[in-house]
Amino acid sequence: MKKVAVAFVLVLASLALVACGGSSSSSSSESTGGETTSEGSAGGGGEAEGGSAGSAAALEIETASTGLAYSSKSATAKAGNVTVNFTNGQPLAHDVAIEDSGGVVVGQTELIAEGSDSAEFELKPGTYHYFCTVPGHREAGMEGTLTVK
Repeated sequence: MKKVAVAFVLVLASLALVACGGSSSSSSSESTGGETTSEGSAGGGGEAEGGSAGSAAALEIETASTGLAYSSKSATAKAGNVTVNFTNGQPLAHDVAIEDSGGVVVGQTELIAEGSDSAEFELKPGTYHYFCTVPGHREAGMEGTLTVK
């Protein structure tokens, strides 16, 4: 019963965040160069490849079709400028934040519902974690590991 109450409170809080506004526009960024991959675990995954004329890499992250999850629990990218292309097909607002091994958030996308957003990060080789910043979503499993080589 306690889990149902917590879930209900999270849903209400999320709806309140969506209703409070935010940006309805989405930004986009074109990527060239680099290669990134995602390995699926919560509903599939995919692979994104850029061209060979530059140093930026594109990382595709999307929400699972239902639930508090991304479609992939892990991803790989080349070091340097990495463009995170985030797609949220759910009516519930989500975002993608990336934190380094010390727990410092190095950047994040906008909080969006049923849309997409892109953000560019300068990432050094190492292990990072990506997660949704909406209260309770990370704790519910909306996170993954990003390995930068």
